[in-house]
Amino acid sequence: MSRSQVRRQTGALGLGTDDAGCTILHVDMDAFYASVSLRTRPDLHGTPVIVGGSGGRGVVLSATYEARALGVHSAMPMSRARRVAPQATIIAPDHDLYAQVSRNVMEVFASITPLVEPLSLDEAFLDVSGAIRRLTSPRSIAELIRARIQDEQQITCSVGVATTKFVAKLASTRAKPDGLLVVPADQVIAFLHPLPVGALWGVGERTEEHLVRLGLHTVADIANTPKATLCRALGQATGAHLHELSWGRDPRAVRAHEPEKSIGNEHTFAEDVDDPEVIGAHLLRLADQVGGRLRAAGFTARSVHLKVRFADFSTITRSRTLTVPTDVGMDLYQTVKSLYDALGLQRARIRLVGVRVEQLQSAEQAAMQLELGAPDQGRREAELAVDALRARFGQQAVRAARLVEIPAEAQE
Repeated sequence: MSRSQVRRQTGALGLGTDDAGCTILHVDMDAFYASVSLRTRPDLHGTPVIVGGSGGRGVVLSATYEARALGVHSAMPMSRARRVAPQATIIAPDHDLYAQVSRNVMEVFASITPLVEPLSLDEAFLDVSGAIRRLTSPRSIAELIRARIQDEQQITCSVGVATTKFVAKLASTRAKPDGLLVVPADQVIAFLHPLPVGALWGVGERTEEHLVRLGLHTVADIANTPKATLCRALGQATGAHLHELSWGRDPRAVRAHEPEKSIGNEHTFAEDVDDPEVIGAHLLRLADQVGGRLRAAGFTARSVHLKVRFADFSTITRSRTLTVPTDVGMDLYQTVKSLYDALGLQRARIRLVGVRVEQLQSAEQAAMQLELGAPDQGRREAELAVDALRARFGQQAVRAARLVEIPAEAQE
């Protein structure tokens, strides 16, 4: 169910202001990528703006609310977005900037409570039960967060405040953009039951269609259907899960940030490619980016994965486990290049390539496994120096010689 549907379904609901026991916050940045991009283009505020790749196969990463009102949405092909909103300004994405702003936002959350569960770069759950004595009330904490993000990052966010994660997330959706909504404990049912079944966590398009075929259109319909009936129709786990949510019962706790399980980058070619040199150059670039992300996060990786998607959209993956974990981009490149060469594709037309690493561990832990003066130490020191130069002068400041011929927009 879309955010606009949630807002329409709950628009007439007069919720109270009692935040007693509402210690779960869901904080969601408003049009995050577009808002961050506009920090350097204040002249575009209030106008339709689309953030996305400029190539023929680019997709919309984000759009301002003015562009969304014209029918643009994330993941829409850029070619279609241009037709839908020809007057919109298109801005190329700056992923490094988004990552930095996201880190700043998460630092704001961490200054409030250690119980922060990020869901993505631009949203997180917070459990503020331990901060109430210091900061007076959940609503006050939500207002403080909104004010700090606006002041420090020049972007806005919406906050839902409730007794559970599920309801808090729905509340932040209802509050968008740039709003705050408290769902008091005694009004959870009134808030939930008018919503369409698609609002329930875990109800995708197919499940929603199945529920509607069964005559279940609203959350109230789910709540008033015996659990046993739901379980027979949907399966034991799904039926029980939806029945609990329909009554506002969500026992999940906010779990503090867990280390990333994988890090990866992909590239979709503007046109299908069959030149091994071009493919190799992009594998080098992707491996370099993944190595930089590993070092920035303080991780090394033991498992390296290659992804190849062909012109007919069929996809294959290959992987290799390293003897010693690494965060060196050249090591990653040599591994994925050998995986690619082993495929023996011989001029196959390729649409996408990707590099991903798994089995992450801290760099400090990995260092204990390396012998002093190991061959890759010099490479790592060189790549750390490159990291410092890029941090100061931009990602394109230092590139491998074979990447110079690749246009900058193809390296986003």
